[in-house]
Amino acid sequence: MRKFYALLAVVSLISFGCNTDSEHITPEEIEEQEPRLLSREELDNMIITSLQETDEFKWSQASDEELFSALMQGDSILTIGYRPTSEKNIAGRMASINVDEQAWQKARQDILRNIEAQGEQRGKSIRSADLNLFEHKVLPFIEIKISDFEIISSIRNMPNVRYAEPLGYEVNFRSAGANNREESDSGCSNDPENGLSLDDYTVISPNAKVSWNYSFMNIPQAWNYATGQGIAVGLIDTGISAGQAKLNSQFNSGYSSGRYVNKYGFYNSSFWPWNTDPDGPDDQCGHGTAMAGVIAAPRSNSGSSVGVAYNANLVATRGTGDVIVNSGKEKTGVSDALVFLGDRSDVKIISMSIGDVFTNSKVEDAIRYAYGKGKLIFAAAGTSTSFTNWYGVIFPASMSETVAVTGIKEGQYERCDVCHSGSQVDFTIVMEKASNDRHGLTLAMSGDQPSTVGGSSVATATAAGIAALVWSNHPNWNRDQVLNKLKETADLYPNRNSEYGWGTIDALAAVN
Repeated sequence: MRKFYALLAVVSLISFGCNTDSEHITPEEIEEQEPRLLSREELDNMIITSLQETDEFKWSQASDEELFSALMQGDSILTIGYRPTSEKNIAGRMASINVDEQAWQKARQDILRNIEAQGEQRGKSIRSADLNLFEHKVLPFIEIKISDFEIISSIRNMPNVRYAEPLGYEVNFRSAGANNREESDSGCSNDPENGLSLDDYTVISPNAKVSWNYSFMNIPQAWNYATGQGIAVGLIDTGISAGQAKLNSQFNSGYSSGRYVNKYGFYNSSFWPWNTDPDGPDDQCGHGTAMAGVIAAPRSNSGSSVGVAYNANLVATRGTGDVIVNSGKEKTGVSDALVFLGDRSDVKIISMSIGDVFTNSKVEDAIRYAYGKGKLIFAAAGTSTSFTNWYGVIFPASMSETVAVTGIKEGQYERCDVCHSGSQVDFTIVMEKASNDRHGLTLAMSGDQPSTVGGSSVATATAAGIAALVWSNHPNWNRDQVLNKLKETADLYPNRNSEYGWGTIDALAAVN
């Protein structure tokens, strides 16, 4: 497992003008040369306005002053995507790029030499160590710690720079007045549900609970033909609880056998910026455990809930601390997990019930890397509890390389109370009762008593599990064949709905 190295030092560059004869510059002239530092509220409102008016925000749209302000209001780390000047469009072949080749090395060095030259013009000696330089070993981006406006502006104008984005800036939707978006611990709850009724599940042999909503996708009927055997699903989420035996020592139990669960950590939750070593794979939130339970919980004999692909292998990665990929360390954790899973030949499917309302380019690079490795990537269309769902499909489900999934209510094409929908949605999953808003069953942090989980998160994990059923029944198929089968057997096909895509997946029809 690749590890990031700690940041070493902070560069503090004071002079923003081009005149190196500094003894003749008055304080008033220095003030005139410095850019105005926007407040967090101004930046947040700028971003939210863009989201409301155009349904997207990219840092490439921001001015130099706005980008500089975001760096200063965040951790000052700038992510720079690079390319040789002869390369025009690399998105479609991200997985085949070798950043150690001479042309790519030169592109990196040109950027660093430009930074050094800009510093020399101001009487500053800038070295790689001063910038806390990090060079990704697989993806074509570097990260530096920078606080010089003129250098930032110069970097953005270089022909071999694909993007330049602040890594650690987080939008505070609450203070910006965007109707109280969910806080950073969003999705972090997974306690046993003690109020279950007989309408919430059925019991099947040897003694497992089948969630009430599975029948709407014909999942139990599909088990007569496929159980996920031989297919590995990669999960990028908040990890797996060490206390949930069904995802650890009892992963093979009941009718589930001959499979493996692997756990890895790529997220670092430390407050200290120089501590970048991952914490480990254990779930501290609950969301990842819930998603793992939906995908691959065993068909046990102890009364716990059964997963959709109860004989599939599971490779769980802890990439985030919660469901919103908004901190710099979460973006790093998710992109590292994507590269790791992309490189594993056994992993066919990646499930991501996480995201944010605007894009991050290094995560985009990682998505395209995994996609280029042939992975079928499912991503949540979006779930908002206190942040109103005026926004459409979130990132990375908004990317063409991912399969966007949302949740709907039983018996009607109406999105769940907290689910997002939109033109980028590919599939729906029934996961909310119209009568009492009950959600699907899954594994709690520990024990056999099921918990419940809702939103587009559970819809995404369910779809990933169904894909594993299909792939296990057709092990020689590729990603496109599996995806086409899901599409052709969904209930709205061949007509694509503007909000719900191809509609609800039919597992039975898809496995046959």
